[in-house]
Amino acid sequence: MRLSTFISAVAAVGSAVAQLTSNLTLVTDDFGENPTNATFQIYVPTTLTRHPAVLVGAHWCTGTGNDFFMYTNYAKYADVFGYIVIFPTAPRDTGCWDVSSNETLSHNGGSDSLAIVNMVKWTLKKYNGDPRRVFITGLSSGGMLTQVMMGAYPDVFTGGSAWSDVPYGCFRGPDAWNNDCALGLIVKTPQQWGNDVRNAYPGYRGPRPKLQVWHGTADTGLYYQNLIESNKMWSNVFGIHFTKNHTDTPIANYTQMIFGDGSQYVAYSCYDVPHNIPIRELDALAWFGIYDPKKPLPGTTTTTTTTTTTTTTKATTAVATPEAVPFGQCGGITYKGPLTCTKGFKCIKLNAYFSQCLPSL
Repeated sequence: MRLSTFISAVAAVGSAVAQLTSNLTLVTDDFGENPTNATFQIYVPTTLTRHPAVLVGAHWCTGTGNDFFMYTNYAKYADVFGYIVIFPTAPRDTGCWDVSSNETLSHNGGSDSLAIVNMVKWTLKKYNGDPRRVFITGLSSGGMLTQVMMGAYPDVFTGGSAWSDVPYGCFRGPDAWNNDCALGLIVKTPQQWGNDVRNAYPGYRGPRPKLQVWHGTADTGLYYQNLIESNKMWSNVFGIHFTKNHTDTPIANYTQMIFGDGSQYVAYSCYDVPHNIPIRELDALAWFGIYDPKKPLPGTTTTTTTTTTTTTTKATTAVATPEAVPFGQCGGITYKGPLTCTKGFKCIKLNAYFSQCLPSL
């Protein structure tokens, strides 16, 4: 299950990281039960809110927590909003999260999901964090992990933002990789999907974490049908129905799909965007209630807006070029995009359906 998501505007993000007020720190303390020996680094900004929110940032396959730190702006915005970011690293050679075992898919069942929960609990206790504001976001394999946590630990997480992923439990099985799910061939009724989530934590009657899901229509790593199946699942879990579409939201060619009143579950259909979807951190932070888009971004100038626009432009341009982007898809059955990688990267076949641009050794 070696999938990855596009690292958007590496130069711009690298510049932002250089301006951070704090350092990324490897946690060596005993943070509780850790069935798979997962590790994590933590970013604690110099200025914290009184009871800070805690955000988990889950990387893609072949990635690490440090990669997610370097190639997203979540640490930069932690300096602005005073929250803490946990950057865990998957404990296996593939760099993929366990999203398939019964252990990880069950409340207090074990594996990676339990390790992540104990990282969160350790952080909340050490920094007097707000247990009502615990969030997770992830890309590809990390997006799958996000949905796993939504299903297995609704008592721990307040919200999630999943990018280029699959529904909770879609990868369930003895193997780490599930071709049928990846190809969008696992199709269920809303009730069946909803039962899968409810069975993750039998007897749970508390509130469910809010969730937003982003998926490209041209995704051939994890097919677009998975967004449709996610819509079925979570609308059933929340007991809501599709309400309306907002076209060209938040940017051109993206459609925001509203379910219910839009406060519990929202999906984004990203037209002609492949698996390497550009990440929009402020949209995720707004979903979590950390950022209010109606107010000026604290301590920023027009440069911030320009940077955001530039990031989007670079991502779009990179996808359109004859070369595949770093960590992007470069081959596989039914794939029709570029087959060669940018300088310093080599196209590696990971399975019949997915080849990826990985750093040349």
